[in-house]
Amino acid sequence: MRILFVGDIVGRPGRRILTERLDGIVSARHIDLVIVNCENCAAGFGVTPDLAHKLLEAGAHVLTSGNHIWDKKAIFDYFPTQPRLLRPANYPNAPGSGLYVGSTPAGIRYAVLNLQGRTYLPAIECPFRTVDTMLANLDADIRVRFVDFHAEVTSEKIAFGWHLDGRVSAMVGTHTHVTTADERVLPGGTAYITDVGMTGPHDSVIGMDREGSLRRFLTGLPARFEPAVNDVRLNSVIVDIDETTGRASSIERYTCREE
Repeated sequence: MRILFVGDIVGRPGRRILTERLDGIVSARHIDLVIVNCENCAAGFGVTPDLAHKLLEAGAHVLTSGNHIWDKKAIFDYFPTQPRLLRPANYPNAPGSGLYVGSTPAGIRYAVLNLQGRTYLPAIECPFRTVDTMLANLDADIRVRFVDFHAEVTSEKIAFGWHLDGRVSAMVGTHTHVTTADERVLPGGTAYITDVGMTGPHDSVIGMDREGSLRRFLTGLPARFEPAVNDVRLNSVIVDIDETTGRASSIERYTCREE
């Protein structure tokens, strides 16, 4: 089984390149399952019901997110209607779910889990203990288990990867919007990368227009952030998994640019 995971979609440019290129990638690389992190797709902050629907229509099978999922209030009432949109599971008493269980057209069952780190992010429930409970309650027959861990610091992500090694098929990091070069399959068969990166404008400061970001750093004053527009790239990883054992055999960074 081959899974494509697309890093954080940033604004209209990110949505555009995903819509334009996804079908071609799926066809050329023989992708069975597409997972997309959508938390920055509404002008860089959150996602609306309409945009989530359009990403699913474009070919995403499951949408994951992170701390910005709550930025657009309309999404609160959308969660009960769309189980394929996830929010981090360790938010206590929040709308929606951090787990989706589905099947590919070939009948392969899979689980997608979404969790969030706590270092330099909101003080929510422990992701390590939360994921332990989630895995303990998951049907043992579901061998393919994919985790999006939305976290700030590399140490927390790496620790989470080791915590999950041999218990999930893949754990990929999101949130920083900067692709790391440490992709590997851990000894227990879990594919790992610290951060997949972002899908959006790279002539920017993590997707945002450079001028606003520079003004904030130079003055310390609030600045309005707008998505940039140039050098649009799609950052993703492709993971190959043995569906009978749930072990990953490879993880590959895959990037393409808007023409």
